[in-house]
Amino acid sequence: MDLSIGAAAQASGVSAKMIRYYESVGLIGKARRSAAGYRFYGEKDVQTLRFVRRARDLGFPVEDIARLLELWRDAGRSSAEVKRLAEEHVAALEARIEALQAMRRTLQHLAGNCHGDARPDCPILDDLAEGPTEQTAAAGRNCCT
Repeated sequence: MDLSIGAAAQASGVSAKMIRYYESVGLIGKARRSAAGYRFYGEKDVQTLRFVRRARDLGFPVEDIARLLELWRDAGRSSAEVKRLAEEHVAALEARIEALQAMRRTLQHLAGNCHGDARPDCPILDDLAEGPTEQTAAAGRNCCT
């Protein structure tokens, strides 16, 4: 089965632009080319693109996806490394979630202390200009949300 890049994009749920990118970084193999230079993809390519799309949906970085693809293609692999990669990714996601929650708490604290009226005083702008005060830093760490 030979699919054009547009058909492969439709079948995999990955845009043509991203297919070209994944090819350029080596996540998928170089496409077969017609005499006119058009790219063509097979069912195995589409399956790989679906794998990559799902891994990206779960937030894996490209480097980890490359390693996951290697493991997926290796029928003799053990699942230990796959699990390790997944657990490392979960830990990274948890750290990002905590950082985002701290940002939210700080912004809620700043917005709560801004009068939002015609006066020029604004703790939000002051914090952005001066950096976090101990009070806004504490709000990010200790606010009960």
